[in-house]
Amino acid sequence: KATENEHFLWFARLLESHFEGIVNHAKYHISTGKLEGINCMIKTERRKGYGYPDDEYFFLRLMDASRRKQIY
Repeated sequence: KATENEHFLWFARLLESHFEGIVNHAKYHISTGKLEGINCMIKTERRKGYGYPDDEYFFLRLMDASRRKQIY
């Protein structure tokens, strides 16, 4: 490293550690926003449930929560 400035060194380490992800985003333009939204929905359902009787019921609740709400 050619500098002693800790801010530049911190930024250089940040770029090095995330370089592959930065290049992939520039090439493919894929966002993780939808995935983060799904993870948030799962965590919210788990918090609301206070323990479900079995996994099958939990997955049914997740499918129900993930459906788009219809307004008639």
